[in-house]
Amino acid sequence: MTQPEVLAVFGPTASGKTAVAEALADRLGTGVVSADAMQVYRGLPILTNQPARATRLVAVCGLDEEMSVASYAVLAHREVDALVAECGVAVVSGGTGLYLRAALADLDVPPAVAPEARARIAAEVDADRNAAHGRLEDLDPGAATAVHPHDRKRLIRALELAETGTSLVVGQDRLWSTETRRPTAVLGLQVDAAVLDQRIRARTVEMFTRGVVDEVRSALRAGVSPTAAKTLGLEEIARLGPDALEPIVARTRRYAAYQRKWMRRIPGVVLVDGDRPSDVVADEILARTDG
Repeated sequence: MTQPEVLAVFGPTASGKTAVAEALADRLGTGVVSADAMQVYRGLPILTNQPARATRLVAVCGLDEEMSVASYAVLAHREVDALVAECGVAVVSGGTGLYLRAALADLDVPPAVAPEARARIAAEVDADRNAAHGRLEDLDPGAATAVHPHDRKRLIRALELAETGTSLVVGQDRLWSTETRRPTAVLGLQVDAAVLDQRIRARTVEMFTRGVVDEVRSALRAGVSPTAAKTLGLEEIARLGPDALEPIVARTRRYAAYQRKWMRRIPGVVLVDGDRPSDVVADEILARTDG
């Protein structure tokens, strides 16, 4: 293996990736770049489980701002390049799969879709999904084959991309490419599902103990963007307040299961037992990635 310039730590929620990434950074004399779609926002440090120590691309946006994958990629490439130039290596840590890929590779990210265009396409799909799917067949036959007419979300997205001259299918293929901007090792933390379940519950209970309900209510009063509003747990707390604990635990467990499946699809991922102290995991990673 070529000596990596980037060590990327991926894992499901509560797998300990932040602690492992920080241990790696300490040993390598470098910093950590976050690849978490929601940790970019200021104002929700408890809900988004932001790290206690300074981490690049954490709390860099106001809650009223939008953050797209394309915008994040520009920021992430700048931070990774700066760490490599200064320290010789960068550590990237995250649980948002697309943001991880955006940090590591030059993705062909389609341009942002104007709200008016998105609303128009959504209305078209809702009015007649078969007709909308027929238009997708004319614009992008490959995407039409991959998307069922009743899959509203993907049909809307496929039409959005087709109208910009790109394709949902091409984007998916690109997502799982092995290409990276710099020599990179991607480390996936494996933790037994039962252990993750216990950790997720304990962390969620701690969030409520620390005052996450007041944090969310304050954020909502100030106003949040449609992107920030997708933060896991925000909608539940907005509706249920202190009674949101169990729904958040259940939703977080489902998300962690999705992340575990995503991790296994990463090309060339080096799977590591994450159910050990972070310094032990970091030492094994360095031993396994040392050119």
